[in-house]
Amino acid sequence: MPSTTLYLVRHAHARWLPDEGRALSPEGHAGAEHVAALLRHAPIVAVYASRARRAIQTVAPRATARGLPVTTSADLRERRLSGAPVDDHGAAVAWCWAHPEAALPGGESNMAAQQRGVAAIIALTRCHTGETIVVGTHGNLLALILQHWEPAVDDAFWSRLTMPDVYALTLGTGAPARTQRRWDAGERFMPYA
Repeated sequence: MPSTTLYLVRHAHARWLPDEGRALSPEGHAGAEHVAALLRHAPIVAVYASRARRAIQTVAPRATARGLPVTTSADLRERRLSGAPVDDHGAAVAWCWAHPEAALPGGESNMAAQQRGVAAIIALTRCHTGETIVVGTHGNLLALILQHWEPAVDDAFWSRLTMPDVYALTLGTGAPARTQRRWDAGERFMPYA
């Protein structure tokens, strides 16, 4: 079976608000344009994203340039860390990575989020066998998806992701999965913190 390449795109910078309707900042829009330029030669046939506005806006310039819609999927959403605000986001994420089967009250465990994200990726791979697609998502979920195929991925890896960030994941029957960062640290980006 031919390989499928998925460009996993972590959303660009957005000013924090307590809901998923937050839009990209001016820096985030510049990052989204840079993602589009980075992927300009890729033979992309479909563009997917979580339903979060920032994820859609990050992949929209590449979709528009290819004349493609952005198809949204609830399964590409970020992992819900907790049902209430946490005092130290980084520490809460680290705790979840150290306890993958556990969840903070009202939150989703790493294991549950990873299973959801990997199932979404496998479903997209089956729909696009031998093709190249873009998948706009979020930092924690992106790291958990990659960890499924690269067990060394951990919370330190997550903390080094930039906004935006791009990883190519190549999947094919009978061949090991391949992952490659496509975002150069020298390119425009916003660090997480």
